[in-house]
Amino acid sequence: MRHLYNLALPAREFLKIIGKYGLCFVILSLSFGVISCRKASTATADRAALRPAREALAEADALYAQRADLVKVRQAIVALRQAQGDDSGNYELAWRQAKYNYYLGAHTTEANEKGKAFHDGLEAGKLAVKLQNDKAEGHFWLGANYGGNAQLSTLAGLSEMSDIKSEMETVLKIDDHYQAGSAYVVLGQLYLESPRILGGDVGKAIDYLEKGIKVGPDNAVMRAKLAAAYAAAHRNDDARKQIDTLMSMKPSPDFQPEYDDAVAEARKTLEKLK
Repeated sequence: MRHLYNLALPAREFLKIIGKYGLCFVILSLSFGVISCRKASTATADRAALRPAREALAEADALYAQRADLVKVRQAIVALRQAQGDDSGNYELAWRQAKYNYYLGAHTTEANEKGKAFHDGLEAGKLAVKLQNDKAEGHFWLGANYGGNAQLSTLAGLSEMSDIKSEMETVLKIDDHYQAGSAYVVLGQLYLESPRILGGDVGKAIDYLEKGIKVGPDNAVMRAKLAAAYAAAHRNDDARKQIDTLMSMKPSPDFQPEYDDAVAEARKTLEKLK
């Protein structure tokens, strides 16, 4: 039967096969060959679809490392979005989109871009949580985007406070060391900045941030927020100690933008203390 698959047979031999086995059988055999080729082609395409995702992750990470330039962040988001078109179930693509969109929303000065970034970050975070509910990245960046969106309007803030708390508390249960304890930062900031009538509580903010410092002593943003909380509680000496520690820190090159943000906030707190 091997000769049935030899498509290069001379015409005379091919006619003999038709006479012996019937035209339908030959057509059926050739059809199997076509199906096999299609399956092989599909398998090759499936393997190829994985390569762009891996390449996009590497490209996006390299671009995000230069996030002080927001153009690089926008390019990173585009790279991830394009890869997700071929690999919509990829958790790594999803949570990074939530993270990068949050950074863009938190730093852009364009109101429309800010709103779109947080919206896209929320959608990406929800997808990440759906794909891997037991991992910290998706919950953290979903909660962060809830927080960013809440700052855009009072109505959004009212509706999303519980969502922020829920996501960050979930992160603490899964891995309280994620991002050097940054879930404590978010919860502390939430209680610090919310009006008292909506649950704002400086004491709770300090409690969360002090717990966070034990988990992430090198988290510059944590120290800036704790200094602000101490200042709000009129614990000025404690606030200055946090600021002094922050200013004397040697930041990791990987987190230089976050350190710069923390220093800028600490200086504002210091001005208030004067």
